[in-house]
Amino acid sequence: MYYHKLGKIPPKRHIQFRQEDDSLYKEELVSSKGFSGIYSNLYHIYAPTKIKAVGKVSPFDSKIMTDYGLRQTHLNTSKIGITGDDFLSGRKVLLKNADVSIALCVPKSKAMDYYYKNAEGDEVIYIHDGRGELHSQFGKIEVKKGDYVVIPRTVIYKFKWNDEPLKLLVIESASPIETPRRYRNELGQLEEHSPFCERDIRPPSEIITEDKEGDYLLKIKKHDQLHEYHYNHSPFDLVGWDGFLWPYAFSIHDFEPITGRIHQPPPAHQTFQAGGFVICSFVPRLFDYHPLSIPAPYNHSNIDSDEVLYYAEGEFMSRKGIDRGSFTLHPGGLPHGPHPGTVEKSIGAKETHEYAVMVDTFKPLFLTEDAMEFVDKNYPMSWTE
Repeated sequence: MYYHKLGKIPPKRHIQFRQEDDSLYKEELVSSKGFSGIYSNLYHIYAPTKIKAVGKVSPFDSKIMTDYGLRQTHLNTSKIGITGDDFLSGRKVLLKNADVSIALCVPKSKAMDYYYKNAEGDEVIYIHDGRGELHSQFGKIEVKKGDYVVIPRTVIYKFKWNDEPLKLLVIESASPIETPRRYRNELGQLEEHSPFCERDIRPPSEIITEDKEGDYLLKIKKHDQLHEYHYNHSPFDLVGWDGFLWPYAFSIHDFEPITGRIHQPPPAHQTFQAGGFVICSFVPRLFDYHPLSIPAPYNHSNIDSDEVLYYAEGEFMSRKGIDRGSFTLHPGGLPHGPHPGTVEKSIGAKETHEYAVMVDTFKPLFLTEDAMEFVDKNYPMSWTE
């Protein structure tokens, strides 16, 4: 990320910075990799260490299926209903491994009367349906359908949603979410060949300062558990901050597709990288322009990765029987490719209007117990004419 700041900050780090009553603002360093990674300095009205009470601990995990077997999989989640009571209990994790978990969230209640901190993972929240605001220590970001909302671990936040239907794809990463390294120069700036740039990234634009005292509940995820902490003050008591570590939004509609004379492989669509997986964006684009081109993708054998596609909008020309909001999982060890008839049908097509989010993992993914109700048992045979 790049340097950003909001609100009031002193001219130098770690010096006296006083409030109107002459008491000191409380400085907090939020850093990664100890003191060697990206960081931000936050300035609080109240000490961030001062708690009122430690509350209950509850499980916050999902169980994997170890005996599912090796097979191409379609999770028909297109008609998924309410997945839970709220933003946290509504996260229905469907696929996971040690590096990443992939969940859908369609909460019964959109209200968050608490604050949330993921202390063990970065989050990418793709807004399939909905509109609202992300509120965090770092400020306010307007978010809408088609946005990726990237929230680094330990950021305290809550969402405020409007009255539109809400459906979220939640990707949780055990390692930092970053822009692809091959798109950045030695100083971290996105280069000219990148399919997006810093102008497309939307940082917090307005700081939120809640200075009233009361009872404020913060829920923290750690060790696959949810821990409740109570404070006398709001975690949004900042008057300013600066640094490189902050949440942001990026719209899939601002991803500029890379095209060519012949079919481009999935890395051309890469949007984010993390340890053990990447995230790609499939967006409307012109098809290949070689006179003998075949727009449909070629058959492919993953020898060291599992491929997940979440179908967001449009009709994918290489797939049959897949609806908006479905997943496919094509695991390493099995070839996959276009369904029968779709190759010939694609010849001569000039463009596509599809949107999809792809997650490619470099370790095997496992279905969870919650995923089993959505398994399309006929999908492994769908390549049989």
